[in-house]
Amino acid sequence: MTLWARGSRTFAGVVSRLLFPPVCAGCQTATVKAGALCPRCWSQLRFIERPFCEVLCLPFSYDLGRGFLSAEAIADPPPFARLRAAVLYGDLAGRLVGALKYGDRTDLAPMMAGWMSRAGAELIGDVDVVVPVPLHTGRLWRRRFNQSAELARHIARKAGKPMAPLALARVRPTRSQVGLGPQERHDNVRGAFLVRDDRRFEIEGRRVLLVDDVYTTGATAQSATRALKRAGARDVDVVTFARVAAGSS
Repeated sequence: MTLWARGSRTFAGVVSRLLFPPVCAGCQTATVKAGALCPRCWSQLRFIERPFCEVLCLPFSYDLGRGFLSAEAIADPPPFARLRAAVLYGDLAGRLVGALKYGDRTDLAPMMAGWMSRAGAELIGDVDVVVPVPLHTGRLWRRRFNQSAELARHIARKAGKPMAPLALARVRPTRSQVGLGPQERHDNVRGAFLVRDDRRFEIEGRRVLLVDDVYTTGATAQSATRALKRAGARDVDVVTFARVAAGSS
């Protein structure tokens, strides 16, 4: 980069910060840099740290030993191998997800994906390809972008892993999962995903990292995992930004 180009870029950055000063992603108060949280909002996030269930990433109140599974994982094992989530779902996590998904705040994706990369580091190191949970074409047209694909793009780039954004398709429109009960969620997405024959080469024989924004009952992740496995995926891991704690709606 030439000295003139470097100076122009620096000047443009200064002007941008003057016109659009950085604010907290959670409450819009002033911050030192863009894509960050103020101390007050940071303290409201509940990052998921060990000890937790190695399959469902449910936090334990005390350490039961590495590899210990939750009652939920033992009673009803999911089709995927492991789930990791950055934070527990709460008011602030919900606002961040909502801002990304419905408020066109794609500027939040690098920050959120960075936390997801940290939470899922051991999974990401093992996978061969990164696949986002897709939107149906009608919803994608209305929303203009897929929030899961934005998160997956940053995760894949940071890890140096290939991304297959078109490998998994949502082949029928589904209702929003918000407000549905556990069984209704599973019924809503049953058979909704498919890996088309011309995309099987991206999945077959590979370990897949499935990326979504929130894990609630697991209905979406489980339905998508089954579709990937039918296409020949060797195994599937899941990483999300937030996960709802057991017993929450």
